[in-house]
Amino acid sequence: MKYLLIIFCLIQSSWLFAQEYTFGVVPQYEPQKLNAIWQPLLDEVSQQTGVTIKLITVESIPVFEQAFANGDYDFAYMNPWHSVIANEKQGYIPLIKDAGRKLQGVLVVKKDSGIDDLSQLQNEEIAFPAPNALGASLLMRADLAQLYDLSIKPVYVQTHSSVYLNVALGTTKAGGGVLGTLKQQPQNLQDKLTILYHTREISRHPIVAHPRVDPAVQLKVQQAILAIGQSEKYKHLLAGIPIIQPSTATLDEYQQLTEWGLRSFYVEN
Repeated sequence: MKYLLIIFCLIQSSWLFAQEYTFGVVPQYEPQKLNAIWQPLLDEVSQQTGVTIKLITVESIPVFEQAFANGDYDFAYMNPWHSVIANEKQGYIPLIKDAGRKLQGVLVVKKDSGIDDLSQLQNEEIAFPAPNALGASLLMRADLAQLYDLSIKPVYVQTHSSVYLNVALGTTKAGGGVLGTLKQQPQNLQDKLTILYHTREISRHPIVAHPRVDPAVQLKVQQAILAIGQSEKYKHLLAGIPIIQPSTATLDEYQQLTEWGLRSFYVEN
């Protein structure tokens, strides 16, 4: 009986790791670029764990949101607010985050606008890339309304670059973005802008797992990514995502977003 139990456990373990697991990625870029960034990492994770992982890319955030709401992904990389919604809808659990940096929105104004206080933006138009852009829009609008009692008129211009251009041209008084995309703009555009406000900080995009994935498989994948981040040979595989310093993630650090009132500003697709 003892030997039969051992054989059964071995067979069950082999079956778990022989399964193919899907991995969804929030479409920050076009599918071709996402594949170039993620496939080498997932190939190495599969190599180290024996877990077969299939990358799934989609072309729009609404499609991605619907997919994780349906529980289509076994693993996924998503923004912090998505991880809260994904947990509520399907029980997704954060596994990995970037401990080296935080996510934070910035509010920019034209350098020569004379605006040096948030109160000067009362009832003014402010540009944002999209309603659900986390740092640039959700966090920013929540901060302005709840921390500063500021009423504004949001104008959605689709991209971060368009936000900065609108502000530089004086089309809107201010605009929401994040420091990373601001630094990517041409220097002559950056020179026309100044940061008026930084939002509260939150842990960056987590890698999450669906609760149907066996805990042993979750742990193997989590440990492999942590090991890759510590390896001089392989850590470049995380650089393009980017996850600079992979660390374990917890649900609690993302659920504080609900306390910050983001639900009032989130647009369900």
